[in-house]
Amino acid sequence: MRRFAIAAVLVASTIVQFPVGIAARAAVAADCVSSTGPGIPPPASIPIGIPGFHAAWYGQSGYPTLCPGDRSTAVVAFYNTGSRGWVNGRLGEVAYLGTWGPEPGQDRASPLGGDGAAGSPATGWPRYNRVAVQPASYVGPGQVAWFQFTVIAPSIPGTYRLSIRPLIEGAQWMEDYGVFWYVTVAGTAPVGSQPALPSRWPSRSLEIGMTDEPNGAAAMRASAPFAFRYQYLSGGVNTGRGWTTWDSNAQFPTTYIQDSARYGMMPVFSYYQLRQSAPGNAMGEPASDFANLANASTMAAFYADLKLFFQKAGAQSATTVLLHVEPDLWGYIQQRYGDDPTRAPVLVGASGAPDLAGLPDDAVGLARAVVKLRDTYAPNVLLAYHLSVFGTNHDPLYEKPADATLDTWATRAATFFNALGTGFDLVFAEFSDADAAYKRVQLGDGGASWWYPEDFVRNVRFIGRFSALSQKRIVMWQIPLGNTKMRAMNDTWDHFQDNKVEWLFDDPGRANLSAYARAGVIAFLFGRGGDGTTCACDAAGDGVTNPAPIGANTRQSLNADDDGGYFRERASAYYATGAMTLP
Repeated sequence: MRRFAIAAVLVASTIVQFPVGIAARAAVAADCVSSTGPGIPPPASIPIGIPGFHAAWYGQSGYPTLCPGDRSTAVVAFYNTGSRGWVNGRLGEVAYLGTWGPEPGQDRASPLGGDGAAGSPATGWPRYNRVAVQPASYVGPGQVAWFQFTVIAPSIPGTYRLSIRPLIEGAQWMEDYGVFWYVTVAGTAPVGSQPALPSRWPSRSLEIGMTDEPNGAAAMRASAPFAFRYQYLSGGVNTGRGWTTWDSNAQFPTTYIQDSARYGMMPVFSYYQLRQSAPGNAMGEPASDFANLANASTMAAFYADLKLFFQKAGAQSATTVLLHVEPDLWGYIQQRYGDDPTRAPVLVGASGAPDLAGLPDDAVGLARAVVKLRDTYAPNVLLAYHLSVFGTNHDPLYEKPADATLDTWATRAATFFNALGTGFDLVFAEFSDADAAYKRVQLGDGGASWWYPEDFVRNVRFIGRFSALSQKRIVMWQIPLGNTKMRAMNDTWDHFQDNKVEWLFDDPGRANLSAYARAGVIAFLFGRGGDGTTCACDAAGDGVTNPAPIGANTRQSLNADDDGGYFRERASAYYATGAMTLP
């Protein structure tokens, strides 16, 4: 895939001398200097004379590093490899560069430039989604068009990507469609550009974590300098199988916290108790949750169980602990009762729990109960709310909404959260609860759960808007571990493919990571959501496996992990290169 420098300009010619670089405007701030890297020369040979309209990338100027607000002019050349000429000013024959995926997406506005419409900055582009028009009146077959245009650095530091593709306006898109340009914005994010990090947050860098069994901290840390390890607390509050029974004297959280701290990782617990408690555990979701929320004895046991956790965690006062509170529950409440949580009946004060007397019997009261118990018994615990996109009764992955619609859904999600009016410190979000190939093979979804570049763009937009409106940072949680690289990934039990790991941590320019960081994401926690999905461990018990490839997954396994060792390799490489500083 070729990267491009951008700008639309000049002449059509059969002789090419490509500029080494286009200088960026001098930085305004004394401590920041903009610069441009070396240009990228054209390929040695390209096809010519293809019938119809066709184009091939033919070199570009270098990637710029800009101070916030600075502008840079860039150039990219395209060779007319077709049999028809490009004619400026004639619809159906004039060549443009249009915006393309993954960032910002086909015909979408970019924060790097535009004409001032559709939220784009005004940098002189022909339109917000047309980066440049052919500079010469005619570009014949075998000639080269030098497209030139201007970009502006956004205010938030990070790596931005602008993808472009040539087209004949009113007729067709042409090749190459893998051309993009990196813009690195230097400096420190301006005050107020991102929600504040939670107090006692362990890092100013974008960090990685994963699910880990008890007593596994030493081995986990030896594979990469992970910052987090997480574990479910589940089994139900009144079933005799809950976490309080997993170790003598309910010491399970204590030993997990101590083991994590010993190896320099923050312990994270996903508290998932309500669904598995009686009497609701005899029902499916979400009926199980609503039955339990309305049962006084169940809710009294729930609050007592939660209180005990806080007492155990609070006794480890020197260690900051993160509690992720009831994944899915908040989404089900919003889904049934709408965006006003006071409409959702929940037994809180009426449960008889002594610590919670007087709290309202609704979803707001539930959130306040969690915060009150934390504040009373474990001030060293950070609380995480769970954001479920389905709470709005919509799912961007399957519905592929327009930006305006997506923004409306994100606003609704934030409205519900803000109406809780509580002291959650941050928010957990998720891509999916299983590998995409697991859902295709085991659940028969026909491939609908596979994420494409446009899906990631929509996800970043949704999360970023929610983060801005809620003023909370985001942790992406329970991220599927499948990949499309290793031979071990042959879409069998425990070895299903997905592409989240490679999208985030096999992107050399880190543009994908940077997009999530700018949207408010501060950590990525990987783990499988159920039996059969891919694990960065040998859950299958089949050792090192290298079955025949089923596609491009041709790499030999690195270890016995069910993903072929790919996740740990990528995590180690990320930290070896240097963890990304958060905006």
